[in-house]
Amino acid sequence: MTSLSGWIIYNGNLGDKFLTHAEIFHESAKKHGIHTKIVPNNSLFSMVSGGTTQLLGMEDERLPDFVLFWDKDLYLARHLEKLGVRLFNPAQVIETCDNKGLTYQWLSDCGIAMPKTVLSPRIFDWTGVKEQAYYSYVAEELGFPMVMKESYGSFGSQVYLIQNEEEMLGKVKELGSIPFVFQEFVRSSKGTDLRLQVVGDEVVGAMRRVSDTDFRANMGKGAHAFPHSPTTEQKELAVRCAKELGADFAGVDLLFGPEGEPILCEVNSNAHIINLRTYTGVNAADYMLLHIKRTMAGVRV
Repeated sequence: MTSLSGWIIYNGNLGDKFLTHAEIFHESAKKHGIHTKIVPNNSLFSMVSGGTTQLLGMEDERLPDFVLFWDKDLYLARHLEKLGVRLFNPAQVIETCDNKGLTYQWLSDCGIAMPKTVLSPRIFDWTGVKEQAYYSYVAEELGFPMVMKESYGSFGSQVYLIQNEEEMLGKVKELGSIPFVFQEFVRSSKGTDLRLQVVGDEVVGAMRRVSDTDFRANMGKGAHAFPHSPTTEQKELAVRCAKELGADFAGVDLLFGPEGEPILCEVNSNAHIINLRTYTGVNAADYMLLHIKRTMAGVRV
C-alpha cells in the first residue's frame, strides 16, 4: 500500500499566523508517517470548463488522498470534494460552524443547552430597517443586557453587549445587511468560558479562559488562559456538538450556567491550537493527524 498523502490548505492572504498552524500540522504528519504538502488556497484555481470540474495550480502531481482544510474558502473546499478528495473538516461543517446562526439552527433540535437565541431577519442596505416591532419583541423576549453576535466573526471582535433597546436598534442599523443573532446574556459566565478541543470521539485538551476587564473571554481581548480538567458532562456536551455537526475535530466553547452546568457558546471548525499547546502542553495537531490516518485507513480498506 502506498503511503498516505495529503495537502494542508491555509489562506495565503492571512499571513504568518495561519502558515504557522499549517507548519505545525505538517510536523505532526511526519510523526505519523504521512506525506503532506502545505498549499496556500490562492495557489489553486477552481475552474469549470467544458462541463467538467477542474483544478489548476498543481498539475505536476496527482490529487492527494485527503486535505486538511485549514481555511474557510468554501468554493475551493466544495471543488475538491467534487473531485473526490476527503476533506477534514468537510465543506458543510466549515460552512455551518463559520455561521453562528446556522450553528445554533443546526443544533436546535438536538437537546443541547445553549443561550436563548433569535435569528435576525434579512435586511438589505438599500431598504434599511422599516419595521421596529420585531426588535421590540426581541427585547421583551431576551431582556437587557443582551448579546448581539455577527454570524461571521472571530476572536470576539464581532460580539456586542447591548444595554437597552435604543442601543440595540442603533446596532441593528449599523450592521445593516450583515447577518447576526440576538442572544440572552449568560450572566453567570461573564468574562469566562471553556475551550474544549474535540478530535473524533474524545476531548484531547481543554483550557479555561478568564477576563477581568471584558464580558468576552477571548484571548485576543486580553483574557488569560489556564489548564482545565473537564467534567464528564462538559466532555459529553462538547463531543456531542461536534458529532451532531459532522466535525472530525472542533474547538467547542462552553459557558457556565447559573448552577455551573455547561452551555454551548459556539463551535469552531478551524479552532486555533497554539494557545492550547502553550497553556496546557497539548499539541492537538498530533491527535488530529492520527485521527486522519485512522479514518483514511478505514476508507482505503
